[in-house]
Amino acid sequence: MAGLQLRPEITPAHMNKRALGSLIAMMGVTYDRFELGRVVTHMQIRPDHLAPNGFLHAAAVIALADSSCGGATIAHLPMGAENFTTIELKSNHLGTATDGILDCLATNAHSGRTTQVWDAVVTARESARTIALFRCTQMILWPK
Repeated sequence: MAGLQLRPEITPAHMNKRALGSLIAMMGVTYDRFELGRVVTHMQIRPDHLAPNGFLHAAAVIALADSSCGGATIAHLPMGAENFTTIELKSNHLGTATDGILDCLATNAHSGRTTQVWDAVVTARESARTIALFRCTQMILWPK
């Protein structure tokens, strides 16, 4: 995390407001806490998060994890950078849930001038069971 800086203007309230009208809000992802190198989020499981087989749809889990890592990247953009875009992601699904709350903890694995790598762990709050392990690489976008 050398050189990683948390932008103080990026707060849960700021990010939850910024998410309005986007997939993040549509999925019900809520930003809870921003810390240096870490972001905490959650999502209440709804019936529309389930696949036709009745289990949690993998895309719903990925939406939570990727939104968490994306918010983390915004909060840790290097000074002068404009934005970012996801260039790679991977998700290992280890369990499922059909109701309750999913919690997500995103942590920084690499913070460079051109890329950041974030890991996220998604857990079912009620059982504390790990639902998914997620990793993504973000490309930092600089002014042209």
